[in-house]
Amino acid sequence: MRAWDDFVAARGGHILQTSAWGELKTRFGWSAWRLVLARDDAYVAGTQILFRRLPLGLVFGYIPRGPIADANDHATLAALFDALCRAAKSRRAFALKIEPNWLDTTHTTQYTIPNLQSRISNSIQPRTTIHLDLTRDLDAILAQMKPKWRYNIRLAERKGVTVREGSADDLDVFYRLLQVTSARDRFAIHSEAYYRTAYELLVTRDLARLFVADYAREPLAMIFVTAFGGEAIYLYGASSNAHRERMPNHALHWAAIQWAKTRGCTRYDLWGLGATTDADAHDAHGLYRFKQGFGGQLVRYAETRDVIFSRWQYALYTRALAWRRGGLA
Repeated sequence: MRAWDDFVAARGGHILQTSAWGELKTRFGWSAWRLVLARDDAYVAGTQILFRRLPLGLVFGYIPRGPIADANDHATLAALFDALCRAAKSRRAFALKIEPNWLDTTHTTQYTIPNLQSRISNSIQPRTTIHLDLTRDLDAILAQMKPKWRYNIRLAERKGVTVREGSADDLDVFYRLLQVTSARDRFAIHSEAYYRTAYELLVTRDLARLFVADYAREPLAMIFVTAFGGEAIYLYGASSNAHRERMPNHALHWAAIQWAKTRGCTRYDLWGLGATTDADAHDAHGLYRFKQGFGGQLVRYAETRDVIFSRWQYALYTRALAWRRGGLA
């Protein structure tokens, strides 16, 4: 898998396209398959597809934050999409969800998939997020934050909050804090085994860290941050309802930003702004206000498209999905 991961990193690919992420998903109901286009013995484009078997024998294909290709190289993209769709159909997938890692521009907003029916669809990963520029020195990164955020970072230290790198021994508490956060902020979480496996596959391969904010030896909050291909991503976060006035989350992100810079990362992705995807609505959203306070740039990724191979199976799937959203999506 080294050659694949090297290709993904060299082309600015996403952590969700790495072999470690593919292995994580294969342990929880998916299968991972990779395809590359080569020219003169060098990879020029490729992607990792995840397949999942659903009830009634349905097979769903999904490309998270891919493909890995130049959005402006239309000839290569056409060849890649053709190969991907043939691969998906050979595995009897009724649809293939393509969720690009391209920012939303005039070139990428309406990318086409030749000769096949496709439709704009909902993203699984967050389409709107905030990026912090890490190419500047730490003083400049601090200066771009809102004054209250700089104050809260210093306040956390004055109030006795310390930040350390976590270990596997912290995962029990991490999951308990996730359960607290899920109940408080009303979002679904994976099983404890899922986060343990993510730690095993990503942290032990030096692709992530778990950061822990303690007060008087009590963990108040934790964040799980990845670093790959020059990009750090705040992937998971959890916090207690206790001692929130000590601002542990501000301290955590400041520690993670410093770690990301030591890893050579040029960007820190705060990974989504909650369920709301309309940027105009974020002003009233607490999660947006917290992340926006770090002074980054609001960005939006290119639209997600579902390529449909079986209309009746896709219709069945969308109806089931709509029904399921009455509970946890």
